[in-house]
Amino acid sequence: MTADPRYPIGPMPTPLTLTPTGRVEALGQVFALPADLFEAVQGLSEAQLATPYREGGWTVRQVVHHVAESHMNAFIRLKLALTEDNPVVKPYEEDRWATLADHELVPEVSLNLIDALHSRLGMLFASLDPQGDDWARPWTHPAQGRTYSVDTLLAMYAWHGRHHVAQITALRERMGWS
Repeated sequence: MTADPRYPIGPMPTPLTLTPTGRVEALGQVFALPADLFEAVQGLSEAQLATPYREGGWTVRQVVHHVAESHMNAFIRLKLALTEDNPVVKPYEEDRWATLADHELVPEVSLNLIDALHSRLGMLFASLDPQGDDWARPWTHPAQGRTYSVDTLLAMYAWHGRHHVAQITALRERMGWS
């Protein structure tokens, strides 16, 4: 854990290339996210869900909905990368998405979505040959001006899930919420 509440597990590591063993570990994190996120928010009151995880940050409720949205994008990006030649993915304005009305829904809506989504996302990653060429398939993010690989996608979203769970659990710890 770091002292910076934005990055309680540290910033996203780079480079994001995984060994076959690293892929197994990252895949385990993808499969674990739904239960980990559910546990992180379980028992929180409405007031606690409306608390920003840091000054100027999203509320716990917004973080949960963001994870669902971000990981839906990851699933689509993975499918595009596996079926097209270096697809250019569509960026989205995550901060603006977090202000839309659906972010006021109860977190269980997104927790259920994440559970189903990660069954599919994890299964798709798990279906790839651990030492096969699919891990190198490229996809381009135009807003970042970078081309990534399927390997990178797994590493990014394994980190992303742990990152947001840690934001919530660090808030719970700071606030003394059991």
